[in-house]
Amino acid sequence: MQGRISKSATGAALAALITVTGAFALPASAEVPRKDGHPDLSGFYNFTRIDPDAPAARKLISEVPEGAVFMKDGGAYEFPPNEYGGLKPKPDVLAEAQKWSPQEELKVENICKKPSIIYAIQGPFPMEITQGRDMIVMQMEYFDMVRVIFMDGRGHPDEDAPHTLLGHSIGHWEGDELVVDTTHLEPATITNNGLNHSEDAHLVERFRLSDDGQTLYSTEYIEDPTNLENTGYRLMAWKKHPGEHIYPYECDPFAYQEDE
Repeated sequence: MQGRISKSATGAALAALITVTGAFALPASAEVPRKDGHPDLSGFYNFTRIDPDAPAARKLISEVPEGAVFMKDGGAYEFPPNEYGGLKPKPDVLAEAQKWSPQEELKVENICKKPSIIYAIQGPFPMEITQGRDMIVMQMEYFDMVRVIFMDGRGHPDEDAPHTLLGHSIGHWEGDELVVDTTHLEPATITNNGLNHSEDAHLVERFRLSDDGQTLYSTEYIEDPTNLENTGYRLMAWKKHPGEHIYPYECDPFAYQEDE
Protein backbone atom coordinates (compact mmCIF):
# COMPACT_ATOMS: atom_id res chain seq x y z
CA MET A 1 0.00 0.00 0.00
CA GLN A 2 1.29 3.45 -0.92
CA GLY A 3 2.20 5.52 2.13
CA ARG A 4 1.43 9.20 2.81
CA ILE A 5 3.83 11.78 1.40
CA SER A 6 5.87 13.24 4.23
CA LYS A 7 5.69 16.95 5.09
CA SER A 8 9.43 17.30 4.41
CA ALA A 9 9.05 15.76 0.95
CA THR A 10 6.09 17.97 0.17
CA GLY A 11 8.00 21.04 1.33
CA ALA A 12 10.99 20.11 -0.82
CA ALA A 13 8.74 19.64 -3.86
CA LEU A 14 7.14 23.07 -3.33
CA ALA A 15 10.54 24.69 -2.89
CA ALA A 16 11.72 23.10 -6.13
CA LEU A 17 8.64 24.32 -7.97
CA ILE A 18 9.12 27.85 -6.69
CA THR A 19 12.75 27.75 -7.78
CA VAL A 20 11.81 26.68 -11.30
CA THR A 21 8.79 28.94 -11.87
CA GLY A 22 9.68 31.88 -9.64
CA ALA A 23 6.16 31.90 -8.18
CA PHE A 24 3.59 29.53 -6.81
CA ALA A 25 -0.08 30.13 -6.00
CA LEU A 26 -2.57 27.70 -4.56
CA PRO A 27 -5.84 27.52 -6.49
CA ALA A 28 -8.68 29.52 -4.95
CA SER A 29 -11.43 27.50 -3.36
CA ALA A 30 -14.58 27.39 -5.45
CA GLU A 31 -16.79 26.13 -2.66
CA VAL A 32 -19.20 28.11 -0.51
CA PRO A 33 -18.36 27.59 3.19
CA ARG A 34 -21.13 25.78 5.09
CA LYS A 35 -22.29 25.66 8.70
CA ASP A 36 -25.03 23.43 10.13
CA GLY A 37 -25.96 22.43 6.58
CA HIS A 38 -26.39 26.01 5.34
CA PRO A 39 -24.06 28.49 3.62
CA ASP A 40 -21.93 30.21 6.26
CA LEU A 41 -22.29 33.96 5.72
CA SER A 42 -19.97 34.80 8.63
CA GLY A 43 -17.22 37.27 7.85
CA PHE A 44 -16.32 40.88 7.10
CA TYR A 45 -17.77 42.37 3.93
CA ASN A 46 -17.09 45.64 2.16
CA PHE A 47 -19.58 47.19 -0.24
CA THR A 48 -18.57 46.48 -3.82
CA ARG A 49 -19.62 47.11 -7.40
CA ILE A 50 -22.87 45.38 -8.25
CA ASP A 51 -22.79 42.89 -11.11
CA PRO A 52 -26.46 42.22 -11.99
CA ASP A 53 -25.38 39.52 -14.46
CA ALA A 54 -23.63 37.39 -11.85
CA PRO A 55 -25.47 34.05 -11.38
CA ALA A 56 -26.26 34.79 -7.72
CA ALA A 57 -27.65 38.22 -8.62
CA ARG A 58 -29.77 36.87 -11.47
CA LYS A 59 -31.22 34.21 -9.17
CA LEU A 60 -32.18 36.80 -6.56
CA ILE A 61 -33.68 39.18 -9.10
CA SER A 62 -35.81 36.38 -10.52
CA GLU A 63 -37.43 35.91 -7.11
CA VAL A 64 -38.48 39.55 -6.58
CA PRO A 65 -42.30 39.80 -6.44
CA GLU A 66 -43.86 40.71 -9.76
CA GLY A 67 -44.45 44.40 -10.38
CA ALA A 68 -41.73 45.72 -8.08
CA VAL A 69 -39.63 48.49 -9.64
CA PHE A 70 -35.84 48.28 -9.59
CA MET A 71 -34.38 51.17 -7.58
CA LYS A 72 -30.95 52.06 -8.93
CA ASP A 73 -29.38 53.62 -5.84
CA GLY A 74 -28.03 50.58 -3.96
CA GLY A 75 -25.08 52.40 -2.38
CA ALA A 76 -23.60 53.69 -5.63
CA TYR A 77 -26.04 56.41 -6.65
CA GLU A 78 -28.03 59.15 -4.96
CA PHE A 79 -31.27 60.39 -6.44
CA PRO A 80 -31.71 64.07 -7.31
CA PRO A 81 -34.70 65.94 -5.88
CA ASN A 82 -38.10 64.55 -6.89
CA GLU A 83 -36.71 61.24 -8.18
CA TYR A 84 -37.48 58.16 -6.11
CA GLY A 85 -36.24 55.23 -8.15
CA GLY A 86 -39.62 54.46 -9.65
CA LEU A 87 -41.46 54.36 -6.33
CA LYS A 88 -44.81 56.15 -6.41
CA PRO A 89 -45.49 58.05 -3.18
CA LYS A 90 -49.07 58.81 -2.25
CA PRO A 91 -49.99 62.50 -2.75
CA ASP A 92 -49.50 63.67 0.83
CA VAL A 93 -46.24 61.73 1.13
CA LEU A 94 -45.00 63.17 -2.17
CA ALA A 95 -45.84 66.71 -1.04
CA GLU A 96 -43.79 66.19 2.11
CA ALA A 97 -40.87 64.68 0.17
CA GLN A 98 -40.80 67.67 -2.17
CA LYS A 99 -39.99 69.92 0.79
CA TRP A 100 -36.63 68.17 1.18
CA SER A 101 -33.46 70.19 0.61
CA PRO A 102 -29.78 69.27 1.05
CA GLN A 103 -29.22 72.44 3.08
CA GLU A 104 -31.82 71.31 5.62
CA GLU A 105 -30.24 67.86 5.71
CA LEU A 106 -26.85 69.31 6.66
CA LYS A 107 -28.10 71.25 9.68
CA VAL A 108 -26.63 70.24 13.04
CA GLU A 109 -29.92 68.79 14.24
CA ASN A 110 -30.31 66.59 11.14
CA ILE A 111 -26.87 65.49 9.95
CA CYS A 112 -26.50 62.66 12.47
CA LYS A 113 -30.11 61.51 12.41
CA LYS A 114 -30.10 57.74 11.95
CA PRO A 115 -32.02 56.19 9.06
CA SER A 116 -33.95 52.95 9.36
CA ILE A 117 -32.46 49.69 8.14
CA ILE A 118 -34.35 50.15 4.86
CA TYR A 119 -31.92 52.92 3.90
CA ALA A 120 -28.93 51.93 6.04
CA ILE A 121 -28.42 48.45 4.55
CA GLN A 122 -27.75 49.88 1.09
CA GLY A 123 -25.19 52.45 2.24
CA PRO A 124 -21.62 52.01 0.91
CA PHE A 125 -20.22 50.89 4.27
CA PRO A 126 -18.81 47.57 5.51
CA MET A 127 -20.51 45.10 7.80
CA GLU A 128 -19.55 41.99 9.73
CA ILE A 129 -21.83 38.97 9.94
CA THR A 130 -21.76 36.40 12.75
CA GLN A 131 -23.93 33.38 11.97
CA GLY A 132 -25.25 31.20 14.78
CA ARG A 133 -27.91 28.52 14.92
CA ASP A 134 -30.67 30.59 16.53
CA MET A 135 -29.71 34.06 15.36
CA ILE A 136 -27.59 35.94 12.86
CA VAL A 137 -25.98 39.23 13.88
CA MET A 138 -25.05 41.93 11.38
CA GLN A 139 -22.74 44.59 12.79
CA MET A 140 -22.83 47.57 10.46
CA GLU A 141 -20.32 50.38 10.40
CA TYR A 142 -22.95 52.88 9.22
CA PHE A 143 -24.22 54.64 12.36
CA ASP A 144 -22.87 51.76 14.49
CA MET A 145 -26.07 49.78 13.86
CA VAL A 146 -26.34 46.14 14.99
CA ARG A 147 -29.07 43.90 13.59
CA VAL A 148 -30.29 40.70 15.23
CA ILE A 149 -32.07 38.27 12.90
CA PHE A 150 -33.92 35.56 14.81
CA MET A 151 -33.56 32.11 13.23
CA ASP A 152 -35.35 30.06 15.91
CA GLY A 153 -38.74 29.86 14.23
CA ARG A 154 -40.45 32.66 16.15
CA GLY A 155 -42.88 35.02 14.42
CA HIS A 156 -43.19 38.79 14.64
CA PRO A 157 -44.59 40.29 17.86
CA ASP A 158 -48.01 41.92 18.16
CA GLU A 159 -48.60 45.15 16.29
CA ASP A 160 -48.44 47.19 19.51
CA ALA A 161 -44.83 46.06 20.17
CA PRO A 162 -42.22 48.85 19.89
CA HIS A 163 -41.25 50.07 16.43
CA THR A 164 -37.56 50.87 15.99
CA LEU A 165 -35.16 51.92 13.25
CA LEU A 166 -33.91 48.33 13.03
CA GLY A 167 -37.36 46.78 13.26
CA HIS A 168 -37.98 43.14 14.16
CA SER A 169 -36.26 40.66 11.84
CA ILE A 170 -36.91 36.93 11.50
CA GLY A 171 -35.09 34.69 9.06
CA HIS A 172 -35.18 31.26 7.48
CA TRP A 173 -33.34 29.34 4.78
CA GLU A 174 -34.77 28.54 1.38
CA GLY A 175 -32.15 26.27 -0.10
CA ASP A 176 -28.93 28.29 -0.12
CA GLU A 177 -30.69 31.64 0.35
CA LEU A 178 -31.17 33.45 3.64
CA VAL A 179 -34.60 35.14 3.65
CA VAL A 180 -35.07 37.93 6.20
CA ASP A 181 -38.49 39.42 6.97
CA THR A 182 -38.58 42.74 8.86
CA THR A 183 -41.54 44.60 10.34
CA HIS A 184 -42.10 47.00 13.27
CA LEU A 185 -40.06 49.75 11.66
CA GLU A 186 -40.07 53.29 12.96
CA PRO A 187 -40.90 55.84 10.21
CA ALA A 188 -37.73 57.06 8.49
CA THR A 189 -36.23 57.62 5.06
CA ILE A 190 -36.37 55.27 2.07
CA THR A 191 -34.21 57.35 -0.25
CA ASN A 192 -31.58 60.05 0.22
CA ASN A 193 -33.91 62.88 -0.79
CA GLY A 194 -36.82 63.01 1.59
CA LEU A 195 -39.09 60.07 0.73
CA ASN A 196 -40.10 58.42 3.99
CA HIS A 197 -41.72 55.10 4.83
CA SER A 198 -44.37 54.66 7.49
CA GLU A 199 -44.50 52.30 10.46
CA ASP A 200 -46.38 49.88 8.19
CA ALA A 201 -43.35 49.34 5.95
CA HIS A 202 -42.44 45.71 5.31
CA LEU A 203 -38.97 44.66 4.23
CA VAL A 204 -38.00 41.30 2.72
CA GLU A 205 -34.33 40.61 2.00
CA ARG A 206 -32.71 37.64 0.29
CA PHE A 207 -28.99 36.99 0.74
CA ARG A 208 -26.98 34.62 -1.43
CA LEU A 209 -23.24 33.96 -1.76
CA SER A 210 -21.53 33.78 -5.14
CA ASP A 211 -20.31 30.36 -6.28
CA ASP A 212 -16.81 31.02 -4.91
CA GLY A 213 -18.15 32.26 -1.57
CA GLN A 214 -16.36 35.61 -1.91
CA THR A 215 -19.25 37.94 -2.80
CA LEU A 216 -22.51 38.33 -0.92
CA TYR A 217 -25.49 39.50 -2.98
CA SER A 218 -28.81 40.72 -1.66
CA THR A 219 -32.13 42.02 -2.83
CA GLU A 220 -34.18 44.32 -0.62
CA TYR A 221 -37.90 44.30 -1.38
CA ILE A 222 -39.90 47.19 0.09
CA GLU A 223 -43.65 47.54 0.45
CA ASP A 224 -45.52 50.21 2.37
CA PRO A 225 -49.25 50.41 1.60
CA THR A 226 -49.59 53.52 3.79
CA ASN A 227 -47.04 55.65 1.92
CA LEU A 228 -46.54 54.00 -1.47
CA GLU A 229 -48.74 53.14 -4.45
CA ASN A 230 -46.31 50.43 -5.61
CA THR A 231 -43.38 48.33 -4.39
CA GLY A 232 -39.67 48.41 -5.17
CA TYR A 233 -36.40 46.60 -4.68
CA ARG A 234 -32.68 47.24 -4.50
CA LEU A 235 -29.79 45.00 -5.51
CA MET A 236 -26.63 45.11 -3.41
CA ALA A 237 -23.29 43.32 -3.17
CA TRP A 238 -20.45 43.03 -0.66
CA LYS A 239 -17.00 41.50 -1.13
CA LYS A 240 -15.54 39.34 1.65
CA HIS A 241 -12.33 40.71 3.21
CA PRO A 242 -10.91 38.37 5.89
CA GLY A 243 -9.01 40.02 8.71
CA GLU A 244 -10.70 43.42 8.41
CA HIS A 245 -12.68 45.06 11.21
CA ILE A 246 -15.62 47.39 11.74
CA TYR A 247 -14.61 50.86 12.92
CA PRO A 248 -16.78 53.22 15.02
CA TYR A 249 -18.92 55.56 12.94
CA GLU A 250 -19.32 58.11 15.77
CA CYS A 251 -21.15 60.74 13.74
CA ASP A 252 -20.07 64.28 14.69
CA PRO A 253 -22.66 66.86 13.55
CA PHE A 254 -20.20 69.71 13.79
CA ALA A 255 -17.67 68.06 11.47
CA TYR A 256 -19.97 68.77 8.52
CA GLN A 257 -20.55 72.45 9.22
CA GLU A 258 -18.86 75.04 7.04
CA ASP A 259 -16.76 77.69 8.75
CA GLU A 260 -18.62 80.94 9.03
